Amino acid sequence: MATLKNDRFLRALLREPVDTTPVWMMRQAGRYLPEYRETRAKAGDFLSLCKNTEFACEVTLQPLRRYDLDAAILFSDILTVPDALGLGLYFEAGEGPKFHKTIRTEQDVMNLPAFNAKSDLDYVMNAVSTIRSALAGQVPLIGFSGSPWTLATYMVEGGSSKDFRFTKQMMYAQPEVLHALLDRLAIAVIDYLNAQIDAGAQAVQIFDSWGGALAHREYIEFSLNYMHKIVCGLKREKDGRKIPVILFTKGGGQWLEPMVATGADAFGLDWTTPLSAARRVVNGRAALQGNLDPATLYGSSKTIQKATQAMLDEAYANGEKTGYVANLGHGITQWVNPDQPKVFIDTVHEYSAKYL
Repeated sequence: MATLKNDRFLRALLREPVDTTPVWMMRQAGRYLPEYRETRAKAGDFLSLCKNTEFACEVTLQPLRRYDLDAAILFSDILTVPDALGLGLYFEAGEGPKFHKTIRTEQDVMNLPAFNAKSDLDYVMNAVSTIRSALAGQVPLIGFSGSPWTLATYMVEGGSSKDFRFTKQMMYAQPEVLHALLDRLAIAVIDYLNAQIDAGAQAVQIFDSWGGALAHREYIEFSLNYMHKIVCGLKREKDGRKIPVILFTKGGGQWLEPMVATGADAFGLDWTTPLSAARRVVNGRAALQGNLDPATLYGSSKTIQKATQAMLDEAYANGEKTGYVANLGHGITQWVNPDQPKVFIDTVHEYSAKYL
């Protein structure tokens, strides 16, 4: 593998010295880019795009050609694991992901097939190794997975949900069934992320997109405990380098203290948690990532610049010199003008130098 030319993203996650704040964007390969839309049209549909190694590599690299990003993230979907478990993932236009089968009973959980990431999701591993090779050491490659709780919500509901009626009904009426499902998913995610690391991922992020929908005690029991299990089961070093692990719970800033106990290297924040407060809670025990409101990118260049500078001022208010990665508080939206992310990214690099 090629020598890594820019490792500031990995260094910041491990709280090592950096020359400037690293930055990447969740969903940076996406519909806001005209070149992405062209490639997706060639692929035919979203799932075909994910499963075609050449196309998945191409769309992963597209944002790096436009912007001075410090990391690439594998182009895939968080629902690959449930799909490999036989639930039949499909996408309805304008409605998001759906499954042909749902998990609603103990028997449904017991009927889930055995899972082997390298064989059942070989197209993901092929994409990881191909992207890593194509990057040629330009920047690190991030692998990822959905959290057990987030994956479970899709599997139980049969798709996206606003109220998680069936999942919460299972949680309060049959908690043992939900625990059985979450345990199966945690084991699968460990296998999945370790397979990505073997294929070439240099850091991994667990997306707990729906953890913030849980009550505070239930978050610990039904989400964080299973992410803790995953962190404990991951390969944390490869080829002489540490493999940092990032946990991101949208709407989860209030749980930073128990999150630290998982042993993850970094925690992503959405836009509802002040960075300065998060830095005080974490107190040098882990790195932080985030947390610009993605909607900021609808604003003028001046507005984006001002908001980015304010975020950086907060990130370094307590005197830390590293342990911070700039990012959005959630994925970039499809309606953003592709010129605007450049303002955010360049401001991060230029403005943060004064703190480092």
